[in-house]
Amino acid sequence: MDWGTDLWDQYDIIDKHTQSGLELVEKYVKFVKERTEIEQNYAKQLRNLTKKYNPKRGCKEEQECRFSNHQSFLDILNEMNDYAGQRELIAENMMMNICIELTKYLQELKMERKTHLSEAKKSQQSLESTYKQLDSSKKRFEREWREADKAAQYAEKTDQDINATKADVEKAKQQANMRTHIAEECKNDYAAQLQKYNKEQSQFYFSDMPLIFNKLQDMDERRVRKLAQGYVLFSDTERHVMPIIGKCLEGVTKAGTNVNERNDSIALIEQYKSGFERPGDLDFEDYSQGINRASSDSSLGTLGTPKGPLELLGKNRSKPFWLFSKKSKRLTPERIIVMPTVTEDFGHLPPEQRRKRLQQKLHDIGKELQKEVDQSEALEKMKDVYEKNPQMGDPASLSPQINQTAQNMERLRLELSKYESWLTEAGRRGDLMLKRDTLPEDALSYRSHSNNNEPYSPDGTHSEEGTPDPSQAIYAEFDDDFEEEEELVAPIGQCTAMYNFPGASEGTITMQEGEVLSVVEEDKGDGWTRVRRANGNEGYIPTSYVSISLSK
Repeated sequence: MDWGTDLWDQYDIIDKHTQSGLELVEKYVKFVKERTEIEQNYAKQLRNLTKKYNPKRGCKEEQECRFSNHQSFLDILNEMNDYAGQRELIAENMMMNICIELTKYLQELKMERKTHLSEAKKSQQSLESTYKQLDSSKKRFEREWREADKAAQYAEKTDQDINATKADVEKAKQQANMRTHIAEECKNDYAAQLQKYNKEQSQFYFSDMPLIFNKLQDMDERRVRKLAQGYVLFSDTERHVMPIIGKCLEGVTKAGTNVNERNDSIALIEQYKSGFERPGDLDFEDYSQGINRASSDSSLGTLGTPKGPLELLGKNRSKPFWLFSKKSKRLTPERIIVMPTVTEDFGHLPPEQRRKRLQQKLHDIGKELQKEVDQSEALEKMKDVYEKNPQMGDPASLSPQINQTAQNMERLRLELSKYESWLTEAGRRGDLMLKRDTLPEDALSYRSHSNNNEPYSPDGTHSEEGTPDPSQAIYAEFDDDFEEEEELVAPIGQCTAMYNFPGASEGTITMQEGEVLSVVEEDKGDGWTRVRRANGNEGYIPTSYVSISLSK
């Protein structure tokens, strides 16, 4: 079935149908354009939303990102930003693959339809022109035949009239013969025009118009196919990005599962743990006996431990230390907090925070030193190449850079040594404070006795030679504990030394760069890891000095 055969007489219907099909394509293109605008606006709003809730650089929220619940929220914002990008990609692909393609194809269809309809009109006009010629020849034949009939009747009448002369009769007969001849010519012309019209009409209805209608049918079917492809692309465009969108949603789910409340609590402790002891009991001050106020300092304070919260905050030692600050509109000298002066060795920080900052500083210096070492080796190799191949460059031109690199290395080594000594000191003092609650009674009494009779230098050691160091007694107690556990504790992993460590303090152990040790006890947040050598010697080393690999 085709339009040329079954719809040969439905030109107006075909015209309206094809026009309606083109209008449908235009309508669908407009629909997709509006859909792309919705997607673009949605993506824009999502990006603005994520930008609004992303923390700015240096703000308090950025500092909170070390906690898993804060970091997971940032991960969700990043995933939503990627999700917005996929919505933009959907809009872009729809615009390129549907709107632009269909618009271009629509223009081609309009031109093709216009051509076919123009051909149909030309064929129609040609047939109408032939019909007019047929009608004209038919009317002329009718008119001339009537005139010939009248002339024949007049000649017969004249021939029967007795009063008519022979000349009149001959004249009438000649006139009748002439009219009859003209009528015969008109008849022949009419017959020829009729044959011509019938031929053109047959050509019009059985060949020309069916061919045009079939071309219009083919055009309309191609339009329908193209439009159907556009319908499919409408869903495929979004389906193609669904795997990536699914990954974005999986990332949101993963961000939720990555939240670990226990690790957040530990992170808060590591960030803000001061290492100070709780304030001791206040002594009774008996003014009736004329006794001066007693200090509530803990005995560890005389061992050279860092200042406690009272000294760091500049509070009045005669008053209790309150955990919760009392807000007041009136500022009195007692309420004004004097912030400690920032020092290079981070002595203004609490013990735990000081150790962490020193470890971070050592790590940064180590990285910088390694960079200078690599640069020095590269310069030496380049100098060697220049010496062997003078045409490539002058070796003397590298001397300033080599000297500068050597100076930088020496400076960094000095800084590394300086910070190592500070870290060792901070570690020893922190160990004293951390272990205080576990000391046996005789060690506490011995330390108290020593504090009352022997002066101590600021670093926690005796200022007089030959006098026993209380810290030695303390560590002796710990060594006893280690001896009891030696044969029971099994290694939990291995570590490789990245730097040299002197191990000058009691309880620590020396190590050389590249040395491999067994890990006996993990870092518990104080910056120290307990290790063991192959010969059985055990001790603590700075966690930041080694690369640890734990057994699974």
